[in-house]
Amino acid sequence: MKKYRAVLRLAASWVLAGASVIALTPSAGAAVPGAGAHGTPGFAPVPQRAALQQGLDALTGRAGASAAIAEVRDHGRAVWRGNSGVADLTTQQPAPVEGEFRAGSVTKSFVATVVLQLVAEHRVGLEDPIERHLPGLVPNGANITVRQLLNHTSGLYDYTEDPRFVYESEEAMRRLLATDRWKSFEPRDVIAAGTSNEPYFAPGQGWYYSNTGYLVLGELIRQVTGNDWRTEVRQRVLRPLGLRHTFLPDGSTSVPGPHSHGYLPLPEGPADITELNPSVAASAGELISTTDDLSRFYAALLGGRLLPPAQLAAMTDTVAAVPQPPTRYGLGLMQLRLSCGEVWGHPGGIYGYLTYVFSDRTGTRQLAISTNPYDQQKGAELVPAAIDLIDLAFCGPKSAS
Repeated sequence: MKKYRAVLRLAASWVLAGASVIALTPSAGAAVPGAGAHGTPGFAPVPQRAALQQGLDALTGRAGASAAIAEVRDHGRAVWRGNSGVADLTTQQPAPVEGEFRAGSVTKSFVATVVLQLVAEHRVGLEDPIERHLPGLVPNGANITVRQLLNHTSGLYDYTEDPRFVYESEEAMRRLLATDRWKSFEPRDVIAAGTSNEPYFAPGQGWYYSNTGYLVLGELIRQVTGNDWRTEVRQRVLRPLGLRHTFLPDGSTSVPGPHSHGYLPLPEGPADITELNPSVAASAGELISTTDDLSRFYAALLGGRLLPPAQLAAMTDTVAAVPQPPTRYGLGLMQLRLSCGEVWGHPGGIYGYLTYVFSDRTGTRQLAISTNPYDQQKGAELVPAAIDLIDLAFCGPKSAS
């Protein structure tokens, strides 16, 4: 249980624990005509469906997730969709292959895209001190730049590590389930809670994943545009791309469409945490989406349809993040090194849900995965199994040696 809060800091640690044990029966993957027909420059042809399904089944098998769904897109079309496990541990219904899910920190790529569009419009500068736009919001704001907020080098304390937002003990988890998951939070109150703690380092002098910084960026969007950050994401990203199954809940507690349930681990068994008020995550992680919508978003972003070349280049200008798996971080965009090259995207986590979405640099191929951590005893296998599937989708099967 002690590692469970890492769900809210997934991009920093790539680790989390799941819940308790249950026997799961994988369900069949959805065959999409043409899988394996295309190749992406610098990467292997799309693997055969059976290999991809086997990789997905590892998430519900060796890694103990209750459900997992995934999609591979190549050259603008879905070439494979798969599902494994069950949507509901009570009914044992199969995981919906095109289901919706809480995408957590994948939200950050959407927020960063809007900020960079404002940079392209000369309404914000990457080197602007945040104090210029939001005076008094954060300590030392005169020395923290917009760029540093975007790439997690601001040093701002991550509010999800503040004791008020940590649910590690059994008692705290029960409180989360009974009352705290229904609470509504204002971003400035959460920012204040985070910044009441000492910063990790002076601005620009290190890297530490900070959700607090992305709440500040949500407030920056509001200050510059006069609109809530959700409105700007909808107008600038969701509507132009036709992402009809992507939602910014703004306090709504449900997942609107077909979905797999999320669970918390308790001694007597899993507790359903699907319904919750995600306002505490807000512009750091409240997004709900589907594998198809997220794949299309990253295809458009890395394909140059959302940002001018200068801003996309800035977004992919990275700093060192974590050594294992080999990861660097740009502006709301993570670079992951695979066996055959680098891919770009973001992981995301919120209680009960874990997401990985990555694309090649040209926006030609994408893999999106949503899984529901469940079996705590197997939780250590979840990240390796996900990385194996990501590597398979882009690099192909490893040759026998």
